[in-house]
Amino acid sequence: MARRILALAAAGSLSAISLTACSFGGSSGGGTLTGAGASFPAAIYNRWFQQLSQKPEGVKVAYQSVGSGAGVRQFTGGTVDFGASDVPMKPEEIAKVSQGVVQVPMTAGAIAVAYNNKDCDLKLNQQQLADVFLGKITNWKDLGCGDKKLTIVHRSDGSGTTANFTAHLAAISPDWADGPSQGKTINWPTGVGAKGNEGVAAQLGQVEGSLGYVEVAYVKDPLQAAALTNASGEVVKPTAETESQALASIDLGPELTGSNPNPAKGYPIVTFTWILLYKEGNGDKLKPLQTAFEYTLSPEAQQQAPEIGYVTLPEEVVTKAKAALQTIQ
Repeated sequence: MARRILALAAAGSLSAISLTACSFGGSSGGGTLTGAGASFPAAIYNRWFQQLSQKPEGVKVAYQSVGSGAGVRQFTGGTVDFGASDVPMKPEEIAKVSQGVVQVPMTAGAIAVAYNNKDCDLKLNQQQLADVFLGKITNWKDLGCGDKKLTIVHRSDGSGTTANFTAHLAAISPDWADGPSQGKTINWPTGVGAKGNEGVAAQLGQVEGSLGYVEVAYVKDPLQAAALTNASGEVVKPTAETESQALASIDLGPELTGSNPNPAKGYPIVTFTWILLYKEGNGDKLKPLQTAFEYTLSPEAQQQAPEIGYVTLPEEVVTKAKAALQTIQ
């Protein structure tokens, strides 16, 4: 937990992250870019873009943390220079983009089951995790903690974090798979909604006895991250080591878009997150785009990931991501 708290202190407060758009300007006229999408990686993207603005290239990037669903819509509509999503675009979505799409993994991290109950060291098996979000468990005493009402907080917007979290629930629970199922938006059986990882974290912080899901970088006092059970039956908390173990099980495939909703090793809810780029027609945005994302894929940028609650991309993934970046025109 100390790693996460110090990380967010270094990255800036959550209130800074939750701005509608974070813009960073440079003095060298290296170009300007606009992007929108996932709130999951917003903390590290905003740090990287601020650093980028101070480089000699002077690329200015304005990134809106609006959620993966809204990011894909803006990208498809051509209102931004790039999009960002925690879930790769589907073939039918890509077909709507006349310029073509290149999806580049940019960072990775874990989705924590975060809770506000200082008197509880929460450990959940897979049945308990599903039952909590199905609304079958409504009191902390049923989870081995003191007698207290349990309030669920979930995303209200279209979210890649939700898609990855519900994919895990569907993988571990037939009741969930046959019921709410999975996706960026679902009909939640219980709970209250909040917008963005920022909004869920803020709501959890205000309601004692609440529980929800957020990217690990958003878990700060008074929130804690529950230990979860992976496919091998191990009970683990999200740490840089356990997240990396689980990510190692993911085969991204030739399109760099793979996932594993129930890994046997490490912390069981992990994901890569992607930058969405137009394959063609980038025009005078081409050089700024390649400059910006060559920097975010650089050792200087990637090594910062664990400081603020993310996972450094494996070297082989970075190599493939850089190659994909060079295919845009």
